Amino acid sequence: MTNAEIIATTLDGLLDHEVRLIIYGRAALALGFDNVPEGVGKSLDLDVILPFSEAARIEADDQFWAAQQQLNKSLESSGLYLTHIFQEDQVFLRPDWEKYIKPVLRPSTHRLKLFRPDTVDLILTKMMRGDDAQDMEDIQFLVESESLTLEVLEPAFASVRIPDVEELQEAFQRALLHVRRILTKR
Repeated sequence: MTNAEIIATTLDGLLDHEVRLIIYGRAALALGFDNVPEGVGKSLDLDVILPFSEAARIEADDQFWAAQQQLNKSLESSGLYLTHIFQEDQVFLRPDWEKYIKPVLRPSTHRLKLFRPDTVDLILTKMMRGDDAQDMEDIQFLVESESLTLEVLEPAFASVRIPDVEELQEAFQRALLHVRRILTKR
């Protein structure tokens, strides 16, 4: 069982009602794709994107937040956690990203309904740390897993929403050079 599966099933057991979460990062790769590189399953957390359309509902859901705190406390000794919950404007995404989310069917859960961004949007999120080697490896995997091309990704690069933070703007430009190289080597 991957760390992401442990976090998801533990949270599922703590919820008393259905909760929909959109995950990204390595957990989205571990749970949303087959044949991922071995290191992907060792990620210690579950990162969540909170769409504007669901922000008020989640923010007012006291039982979810209590379950999230209980999850972190119960998994603390293993180093696993769920703390990174970002509103959609804090993550590199296309403006219409939410129309393309995909259900995540692993692991089987009862109350927790997981989704992930489309692969194009996952690649954009992976560009937030610039040319980080691990993120570039993950992007290479994503590009190969779906046979993506530069022609498919260029419109996403042109329309990506980047928070108005200079460091993030610079990170995107650094990552863009590497991602374009990955795509042209195909």
